[in-house]
Amino acid sequence: MANSTPPVSDNTPQKVKSGLWRSTLVVSAMTMLSRIMGLVRDMVLMNTFGADKLMDAFLVAFKIPNFLRRLFAEGAFAQAFVPVLSEYKTQKGDDAVRELVSKTAGSLSLILLLISIVAVVAAPLIMWVFAPGFKDDPEKFNLAADMLRITFPYLLLISLTAFAGGILNSYGAFALSSFTPVLLNLIMIGSALFAAPYFDIPVMALAWGVLLAGVAQLAFQIPSLYNIGMLPRFRVDFADEGVKKIFTLMLPALFGVSVSQINLLLDTILASFLVSGSVSWLYTAERLTELPLGLIGIAVATVILPSLSAKHAEKSDTEFRAMLDWALRVIVLVGVPASLAMLILAEPMIAALFYHGKFSQHDVAMSAAALQALSGGILAFMLIKVFAPGYYARQDTKTPVKIGIIAMVSNMVFNLMLVWHFKHVGLALASTLSALLNAGLLYWGLHKKGVYRLERHWLALGGRYLVANTAMVSVLLFITPPLNYWLTADWLYKIGYLLVICMAGIVTYLLVLTLVGFKWRELRH
Repeated sequence: MANSTPPVSDNTPQKVKSGLWRSTLVVSAMTMLSRIMGLVRDMVLMNTFGADKLMDAFLVAFKIPNFLRRLFAEGAFAQAFVPVLSEYKTQKGDDAVRELVSKTAGSLSLILLLISIVAVVAAPLIMWVFAPGFKDDPEKFNLAADMLRITFPYLLLISLTAFAGGILNSYGAFALSSFTPVLLNLIMIGSALFAAPYFDIPVMALAWGVLLAGVAQLAFQIPSLYNIGMLPRFRVDFADEGVKKIFTLMLPALFGVSVSQINLLLDTILASFLVSGSVSWLYTAERLTELPLGLIGIAVATVILPSLSAKHAEKSDTEFRAMLDWALRVIVLVGVPASLAMLILAEPMIAALFYHGKFSQHDVAMSAAALQALSGGILAFMLIKVFAPGYYARQDTKTPVKIGIIAMVSNMVFNLMLVWHFKHVGLALASTLSALLNAGLLYWGLHKKGVYRLERHWLALGGRYLVANTAMVSVLLFITPPLNYWLTADWLYKIGYLLVICMAGIVTYLLVLTLVGFKWRELRH
């Protein structure tokens, strides 16, 4: 009997979006917990070690495998693996999926193991490539290389963790994989507070904490894989049709989905030539921008990719467009006010969260300036997370590659134009500009191909967003005290006042949005 697609009922798009909304809330809640713990982690690290050259050394040693993790695991690999997995699940059944999982796990592990061995041996050379400015300070350079040897195997462990998460997400188990990053934060906090005093160079404890966290995160996923019958058997088979398809899609996706991460890493390379502390200031700013990005941007992208892939496999173009439109509504709903709030509250946030211990007033000013420059990119980074899956779910990796290359080259041009006068702030601003370009080109590509286009309802929707954001900004400017308060008040008072300000902004935004006719039920249905 020939394969046939059952007719789509009139209320299917509403059911789909309702399911997407529930899944997004689950992922968002888990991701929010992870981001909060990440913020606590960064507060502990900056309080314990400060923004000095030793902290710069660790951050680079951690950023390299973390960058590759986002590039290979959560970036290119996830965008290639999940659509193929969804295709096998939809068209071939669970037995074929199990075979694909085992062969992909074995092949991926072999590649990452070889890369890790080479990286451990060649750590000084890698450090020279990624942080050439450290070469002028032998202590910083050698320490960074030593820590890289410890942290780099984290790439193998966390990539397998992301691989497991992709499987679980495809089977609707979003909560566990979204909670897993909390383990990294907890272990690094413990390393800073309890293990560091026992090391001759205390910051070295953080490197070992990263490696231990990788083991813990992978082990945490294994029982759930076993429960759904998808625990891989690790078979190496590069000739397998599914494995070849994944790696074929993955290679160009390295640029497409992860260009923002490449840009941030290029910022780190240039920052290594600037004064000590520049890497830490950029890191602090980046971490705060990741709070709203992780809360909604990554959550939405995580949820829609398996669904978009399934709808493409079913050739359900109407539902495909409905999912993208729903995702864009959510992104703009959160991304615009988040960008504006970060711009206005940059100094209060940095001072309230980090101005204690070894983190100085000068560090507050430098980090806040970088955060203000990055704030405009929050919405752009979120849009990339939504528009890129629109390509990868359709197994189109060539277009995002072209766009990614344009954005990356533009970022370097912006960097060279801005870094000489604005220093680390210029690097942050360049990332924002290139992200805006990247998001704009991704949308234009979807528009030209007729995959997704903004329709007339966005005129009214945009007007409502504009009025609500204007009201929120007015309230924030009116009730936020001057910088002197944030530098002199007690830490608990600052945190409490910051929460009150944020809550006032959120309530104002939501209330005005409701008053001007925003239809909240459309986010669920």
